[in-house]
Amino acid sequence: MTTPKALRGGEFIIRDSVYTDVFIPEEFNEDQRMVKQMCQDFVAEIGDKAHELDAQVELMEKSGDLGLLGAHIPEMYGGNPLDTNANTLIADELGKAGGSFDTTFAAHIGIGMLPILYFGTDEQKKKYLPKLCSGEMKAAYCLTEPGSGSDALAAKTRADLSADGKQYILNGQKMWITNAGFADVFTVFAKIGGEQFTGFIVEARTPGITLGAEEKKLGIKGSSTRQVFFENVAVPTENVLGKIGHGHLIAFNTLNIGRFKLGTMAMGGSKKSISIAVKYANERIQFGQPIAQFGAIKHKLGEMGAIIFALESAIYRLSDMMGKLKDELTAAGSSFEQAMLDAAKEFAAECAIVKVAGSEYLDFVIDEMLQIHGGNGFSEEYPASRAYRDARINRIYEGTNEINRLLLVDRIIKKALKGELDLVGPAWAVQKELMAMPTKSTDEGPWAAEHLAIQHFKKNMLLVAGAAVKYQLDGKHDLNHEQEIVMHIADIGIDCFIAESLLLRAEKLAAGSFTYPAEVVKAITQLFLSEAQARIQKHATDALMAFATGDELIIMLKGVKRFSNYPAVNTVQARRIIADHLNAGNEYSLEF
Repeated sequence: MTTPKALRGGEFIIRDSVYTDVFIPEEFNEDQRMVKQMCQDFVAEIGDKAHELDAQVELMEKSGDLGLLGAHIPEMYGGNPLDTNANTLIADELGKAGGSFDTTFAAHIGIGMLPILYFGTDEQKKKYLPKLCSGEMKAAYCLTEPGSGSDALAAKTRADLSADGKQYILNGQKMWITNAGFADVFTVFAKIGGEQFTGFIVEARTPGITLGAEEKKLGIKGSSTRQVFFENVAVPTENVLGKIGHGHLIAFNTLNIGRFKLGTMAMGGSKKSISIAVKYANERIQFGQPIAQFGAIKHKLGEMGAIIFALESAIYRLSDMMGKLKDELTAAGSSFEQAMLDAAKEFAAECAIVKVAGSEYLDFVIDEMLQIHGGNGFSEEYPASRAYRDARINRIYEGTNEINRLLLVDRIIKKALKGELDLVGPAWAVQKELMAMPTKSTDEGPWAAEHLAIQHFKKNMLLVAGAAVKYQLDGKHDLNHEQEIVMHIADIGIDCFIAESLLLRAEKLAAGSFTYPAEVVKAITQLFLSEAQARIQKHATDALMAFATGDELIIMLKGVKRFSNYPAVNTVQARRIIADHLNAGNEYSLEF
């Protein structure tokens, strides 16, 4: 029996996975659990300092002392590298610290350090990375300008070679620069001669650099966010980062792992918010009993717990997929950093899924947490109001969620066009199935209905995406100008990946020797799949209605209905089961 090839980026749409292929958090080894405990102790120690602007430098240096800043950096450059799942665990746990420190930390270890790790010369890495790992130096990333946000290549900052050919002279303005107030080194993007978009490593003390005042922001008030101005700033030619004119490769590739980490930290924040909501609901007495006992509150808690457990399943599944590919590439001869870069690039679509879902689930959870607090949730004396403000930025930075939805689909389609992903065959098979008589599934077992549902979720995506691409090839529309259709397809893909990840985790728990509340996991799985089916059916219908007509539309709409037959679930009871478990634990008690 041959071992099936490991899943590659985008293949979750066309290939079914088995539970033995996935990693679940319940499988953390002893070393990973020690990392988890260390992070929990650190978060408990820093407390409210996480939200204080003046404390960020101190906290970063403490992070360096604990080895948290260099956990993804090779030893030769001052790091203490941990495995991919341990690094994911760090982001998960530190996500509970709060939005301000999370922003500071993530900007440093991600967009601050990774450009140098991925694209720097050996000399650049040896000069900067050890100090960035220890916390002696702090990093910032200067990409956005007043006239270029999502359209990064529209930047106006320019770099001109000096007469002696030894320096580039930078002039321009960057804005929304996280960590700018205390950063020692900037990764700056500028156009050489006004044309060649290029990265530079710029030391903050270089003459000609000035900072604007701290931005007055809606949230994350404890993080430093300033404008950075460059006036005749002389940067040595040896500080060019990567190849001249290839700055876009640095900017875009760095963001893949950043998106994954952002979604993971958002998940950690969601867990903390659920814990706060549960504690408050158990303590708040109304009409002679804790509000946690009321059905309306159980509805909220059950929904909050289900989506975050599902998201966690997807995040650690993806973390393991990237880690295994990184190890595979390293074994084949790639450097540590190149393997890390290529693994994140391969799963760019899945990283976008985690970013979108993580940030939007967090917003939902915090909104419900505030609502559970009632009027107190609107008071600054309680944590809900600050969390509400802090969370909102996550849907904007690391690429807006709209951009990430478009990127998700674009990445999958481009892999298909390059022959790296066979979408045509499966999409055609779905079309042929629509013309045949429905057949009854012969699958058996405790999760048969759920596995069939996942297959149908994917068929709906293939149905819609295949038809949309065919219309484009036939010259009937241009998907570049039909973003609404693309975003509907993206939302179907998000639910496909997360729902399948959840089912595989549930199945693995049931098949193994894990100690866990089986009834709760079953309730979460059934609730999430039931709601995912409704969302997918709506997205598929809305997308098809936007471009298909006549008999073709009728046939495809019937197909959507055919592929939406997951059995009806008592979602009220499912939410109650989940909520009762959370209430009994008086926290987010879905980590087994």
